[in-house]
Amino acid sequence: MQRTSFTYESHLPLAELPLTRAPGCPFDPPPELAEVREQAPIKRLTFPDGHEGWLVTGHALVRAVLGDQRFSSRPELMHYPLPGVAFDEMPPGAVGDLTAIDAPEHTRFRKLLIGKFTVRRMSLLAERVEQITAAQLDVLAEHGPPADLVRLFAQPVPAQMICELLGVPYADRETFQRHAAVLAGGEHTGEEQHAAFGALAEYLHELVLAKRAHPTDDLLGDLTGTDLGDEELAGVGAFLLGAGLDTTANMIALGTFALLSHPGQLAALRAEPDLADQAVEELLRYLSIAHTGQRAALEDVELGGHLVKAGETVVVSVQAANRDPARFADPDVLDLRRPATGHLSFGHGVHQCLGQQLARVELRVAIPALIGRFPTLRLAVPAAEVPLRGGLDIYGVERLPVTWDD
Repeated sequence: MQRTSFTYESHLPLAELPLTRAPGCPFDPPPELAEVREQAPIKRLTFPDGHEGWLVTGHALVRAVLGDQRFSSRPELMHYPLPGVAFDEMPPGAVGDLTAIDAPEHTRFRKLLIGKFTVRRMSLLAERVEQITAAQLDVLAEHGPPADLVRLFAQPVPAQMICELLGVPYADRETFQRHAAVLAGGEHTGEEQHAAFGALAEYLHELVLAKRAHPTDDLLGDLTGTDLGDEELAGVGAFLLGAGLDTTANMIALGTFALLSHPGQLAALRAEPDLADQAVEELLRYLSIAHTGQRAALEDVELGGHLVKAGETVVVSVQAANRDPARFADPDVLDLRRPATGHLSFGHGVHQCLGQQLARVELRVAIPALIGRFPTLRLAVPAAEVPLRGGLDIYGVERLPVTWDD
């Protein structure tokens, strides 16, 4: 592994958040995070606006922060660890965005939604996920090699599932999914994504009004019977769209990229279909696509022998925590037979991912079906030429050019 230039004094704050991955290592966190974690799993961090907060990299401490309601998820209370966003420019979370609100507002929304995403309910959707996956594999086969796996498979499968879950009428799905693909695609400009979000928000508001008039047997239809207002219902729809599409699409694509880059692991998954559940958990741990988060301390909190003061921002590195050797043996090795339980890829505590069981069902179906349908699937370009999606949100690939033998 080629190392990037990085130096720091252990007793001084980090000058910046490590973000650069080592060349040729698209699946590994920035190597500096391991150095920091080894020296101090909680470390002072200087933010671009001059704020001095904290970076947490150890598994136990990241889990502690995520599970402690003395740390707030409200963005307007936080300093941002990347340049370009001033502290007083962070707006409150959008209506219905459960990741950006605290109790009691968060509790009210989550109580209404949690029963819709139980393990049992999501497992009942497996047959429908299989049907959607098989149909999309037909589309991929008809297109023929080479093909962009993101556009033709990774995005359409979760997009169709979220359409059915929300109750988007079939006639509207092509338009709905086109806007959703713009939001999920890292190659689109901010202006294009803003326009797509506006179009989807307007559509969801109209959909809510239609379901108020004629309730339907789907998630939004069910929620019209609660005390949520129209704006709140549309906001919940937008939140579920973003949470259920972007992350799963990136996991399907990046997970496939990782398997194609680890032929021994790919062969094991092909040979042992029963390995799928365990393989998905390991891919979630190993890739940690929702790699970094933030919390704001609402009061003074003792954490790892340090005093985090009220008002300070804590950056939690999920990718560093999921590679912590104190929690996982040989953490930098992709091992589909590893019992990867305890990873933090879906978060922890009251903000743990609401749709994690749906994501698991989609991943357990989509990835094995893909590699089973195309036994000669491989990259169509050198691995170094696969365009990666950076930034401080969801890691993944912008495109994944693949080919296979007809």
